[in-house]
Amino acid sequence: MTRQAFMARLREGLRGLPPSAQADIVADYENHFNEGAAAGRSEADVAAGLGDPGRLARELRAEIGLKRWEEERSASAGASAVFAVLGLGAIDILVLLPILMAVGGTIFGLAIATVAVFFAGGVVFAAGPFSGIPGGPAAAALAGIGLMAGAASGGAVLAIVTIGLVNALVWYGRLHYRLLKPALEPQTLGGVR
Repeated sequence: MTRQAFMARLREGLRGLPPSAQADIVADYENHFNEGAAAGRSEADVAAGLGDPGRLARELRAEIGLKRWEEERSASAGASAVFAVLGLGAIDILVLLPILMAVGGTIFGLAIATVAVFFAGGVVFAAGPFSGIPGGPAAAALAGIGLMAGAASGGAVLAIVTIGLVNALVWYGRLHYRLLKPALEPQTLGGVR
């Protein structure tokens, strides 16, 4: 593979990342080709030593997504970390995607239920004293407050569980990346690449 073809595939795989991150990565790999040329290696040898540019781009995207999650801890950073980890390999997608879809669907359903219970508690609190609920207005107000407090507590627990699951997925991604990294680095034989 030529330098131009390698860099074109790498740039294509990095599309969507922040421009500064793309520029840094491209400059780093351009430097690999420059050093290889200075050492008398052909472009094809350097490209073969660096590995598949598509796979490199996926792993670099995963690393950037995982770092963003560690720094930012927002919903978009969590989503990018999840998709970055899923992008590491086709086998992972086949195994993790159904599990993540089921877990994500469950979390989404519980979040909707939590919001619904909170609003139901607000309705009971506001309208309960005027509707003739057994126990009188005080029981209705307390029931409404209880529903809202329970929903808020459930939402907090759901947020903690969601953060824990994203952290577990980030851990899995880092483990996966560490296992793949030695296979992707150029191998040396007797100190010669």
